[in-house]
Amino acid sequence: MSDELEKLTTESHENVSVFDFDNFKVPCIIMDENKYDELISKIAGKPVSINTDLNIMQDGLGHVFVEIVLTFSKGGTTEKILINANKHLNFFQSLAGSSMLALSSPKSHYGKENVFMIQLPRPEKANDALKIISQGLEKINK
Repeated sequence: MSDELEKLTTESHENVSVFDFDNFKVPCIIMDENKYDELISKIAGKPVSINTDLNIMQDGLGHVFVEIVLTFSKGGTTEKILINANKHLNFFQSLAGSSMLALSSPKSHYGKENVFMIQLPRPEKANDALKIISQGLEKINK
């Protein structure tokens, strides 16, 4: 494994899931409890817009990583989450299918309480990303 691939693998956020919300499969990023509480305290009760970017990194050999960048209009907060698409393709499939993203903490997620939902402003970007991810992953299956 190359040094860069090993670095991306090590830095990847593994705590992601997909859950059912009104018959939609919604991808969820489960954040550290303290980080989640800090983020929510900055934006709670305020009108907030969230810019969502998906930065796709691939090596041409079938290894695909996606950096999700969430920029919140309130609280001066930007969160960057790196996800290994090879391991979590269903996460990106549900992102494209629902156009929604959830954030939660481990404590909140298991009780399905206190989940912060984000509606993607440009759903076509998630579909475009899924196509790129799928094309990149096809190389591993050849």
